[in-house]
Amino acid sequence: MKHLWFHLMPYTELPDDFREQNPSVWVDIHSSLFSPERAHHMYNAFMDEMEFAADVGFDAICCNEHHSNGYGLMPSPNLIASSLARRANPNTMLCVMGNSLALYNPPTRVAEEFAMIDCISGGRLIAGFPVGSPMDTCFAYGQNPSLLRERYYEAHDLVKRAWTEPDTFAFNGRFNQQRYVNIWPRPIQQPHPPIWIPGGGSVETWHWCAAMDYVYCYLSYYGYKAAAQTMNGFWEEMKRIGKDPNPYRAGFLQFVGVAETEREAYELYREPAEYFYGRCLHIDPRFATPPGYTTEATMRAGVESQVGQAAKRSKRAIASVDKKAREFDAILDNGYVIVGTPDQIAEKLREVVTELRFGHLMLLLQFGNMSKELANYNSRLYAEKVMPQLADLWPDWEDHWWPEPLPMADRVAPDPILHGTAAE
Repeated sequence: MKHLWFHLMPYTELPDDFREQNPSVWVDIHSSLFSPERAHHMYNAFMDEMEFAADVGFDAICCNEHHSNGYGLMPSPNLIASSLARRANPNTMLCVMGNSLALYNPPTRVAEEFAMIDCISGGRLIAGFPVGSPMDTCFAYGQNPSLLRERYYEAHDLVKRAWTEPDTFAFNGRFNQQRYVNIWPRPIQQPHPPIWIPGGGSVETWHWCAAMDYVYCYLSYYGYKAAAQTMNGFWEEMKRIGKDPNPYRAGFLQFVGVAETEREAYELYREPAEYFYGRCLHIDPRFATPPGYTTEATMRAGVESQVGQAAKRSKRAIASVDKKAREFDAILDNGYVIVGTPDQIAEKLREVVTELRFGHLMLLLQFGNMSKELANYNSRLYAEKVMPQLADLWPDWEDHWWPEPLPMADRVAPDPILHGTAAE
């Protein structure tokens, strides 16, 4: 069982009346709400939190890509991962979940930058290839929604071939034409870093993961209760095409808040949860489902994307403190966020992991407007008191989709003088 610490890097100072005064947190959020000076503190706090998570024993730390929004301040996760490759615990893997392939022209930029991170880190990269949300891809970056998936598949083929083809080659696709493809640097991991595909509710994504033998990661805003249809569909597809039911073929994202007592957990995580679901997911429906983005197969299967669900829920305005209290109760009752003592969290997660069957548990232990102190408290309690209780899960299965870094003896150690550890 692997535990991955996921960070969205949300803007933590959206005003209390954000929902009432702004149509959306994505695409057309007004620039006057953004303070570069405050973002300086946010970014550095976020990276401190990720490094802390690595130090307390999480198997990997994760970042992702979003644009033009207050939901996640990470337009380039590669910048974050490259810094973490030098500063974070060298035993911790780096999961970039990931680069939206259809947005890169040419996509060989992804092949190069991922290879660079893999080299700097000594082979610790997990390469995530999302199709991308409609807000990021179709509105912020102007891609045609009906061509997005075709562009994505072609970009994937180009990146993978750039990693594995030893000789210079020409690539002539519908969207990309390059006479000379010959990336330098090349990744340490051979034939390439493990590829994980994040999904939010598209049937095609888990069909494709099954066919390509990639890890399917269901990044759910709405917790384990709403995930059964998607995860069951994935495992049915694996069975249909004759794949073994190795739980490490799948990953799942869950919001978690741990405290010493149940009452303390309720008090500590109420405000961050309401901030996330009330402001960070305030998405205007006009940006959620552009024509052509959702495929026919997904519509026929009756699967609604995470973004589509968020847009519908954003219509429910939070009008008062009392309503907020009820909203948090609903968040808990619906399983969006799991809060409680370490024993309560461990018991619930064991149930979720076994019922949905996945070996990579991605945890949002920082969400909404949570402070660094609270995020670190949450992370430390989880690592020390929850993680050990789940160590016996999936003992009979091997994780074939995990990085294979260089032996520690072959890696470069950080310069002790530069890092302030040299003897005086």
